[in-house]
Amino acid sequence: MKAFGVSQFLPTGHPDCFAECFLSDLSPGQRDLQVQVRAVSVNPIDCKMRASVQGRLITPKILGWDVAGVVTAVGERVTLFKPGDDVYYAGSIARQGCNSEYHLVDERIVGHKPRSLSFEESAALPLTTITAWESLFERLNISPEPRSSDATLLIIGGAGGVGSMAIQLAKYAGLRVIATASRDVSRQWCMQLGASRCVNHHGDLRVELERLGVSAVDYILCLNDTNHYWQVMADVIKPQGNICAVVSTKEPPDLNLLKNKSVTFAWEFMFTKALHGTDDMVSQHRLLNRVAQLVDQGIVKTTMTEHLGAMNAVNLAKAHGRLESGKMVGKLVLSGVES
Repeated sequence: MKAFGVSQFLPTGHPDCFAECFLSDLSPGQRDLQVQVRAVSVNPIDCKMRASVQGRLITPKILGWDVAGVVTAVGERVTLFKPGDDVYYAGSIARQGCNSEYHLVDERIVGHKPRSLSFEESAALPLTTITAWESLFERLNISPEPRSSDATLLIIGGAGGVGSMAIQLAKYAGLRVIATASRDVSRQWCMQLGASRCVNHHGDLRVELERLGVSAVDYILCLNDTNHYWQVMADVIKPQGNICAVVSTKEPPDLNLLKNKSVTFAWEFMFTKALHGTDDMVSQHRLLNRVAQLVDQGIVKTTMTEHLGAMNAVNLAKAHGRLESGKMVGKLVLSGVES
């Protein structure tokens, strides 16, 4: 089986940043699906995992945690899927990634692919969909059912992959969404997805919000530097409000800043359930199926903005380079391995 991995950390401009390799055929575990990979998306976690490689590996590390493909075989205890099913999912960082011809994944974290989207358009969705859904509806305790609401959600980092999904899901749930974006192209993207207003995260967010007539917000989803925005989040969150963050801190945040307002703070890491085998792992299967329905109903749209061609060493390096530039809007996608 052909795959593309990293044996050492190299910059994206190096010709050996990614290397073609051949792996043994896969054998599904009891609850595993074997999936023929038709398309993948690249995420910041891919770049972080590539950068974490120490020294030179004997066995290349296969990255990639966003897949759309076709089930080709199933384990003995699989009940949710059958061979021939079109699927999409993010997988687990405890296992080899999906930058390969075939991939193994636990059925409980897999969804049926949206029927109305191509494999490429679908591959842009899983990791960011799960992160956004869990952030909003599990960590921030917002109801996922559409309703009329005057509650306001501030999304710090609205134009990236997770922000792009969070704007759409929060709008569906009836919230007023204020997204941060610093460039014209990213502001336009956020507004197209359903943000009510945009503010510049390079400025003073408190002042930016006050210009909109907003003194405080009910919810905050921070998708950028948690330490950098900690003070301003404490300033603009309403009493008894909720904050969720996804970016690890470099130093412990001062939780005392949230005490007098009785603010709830939560982390979101979409790999938690698969990594620890939690009892509610299957919730990711269910949410991916629900979002696929929302896509097919025209309520949610793909966040794919760039397609870099087929999966190969050169294109994977290009994709990592684009992400490392810090200027991505939406998601970039590669088709499956060249035959």
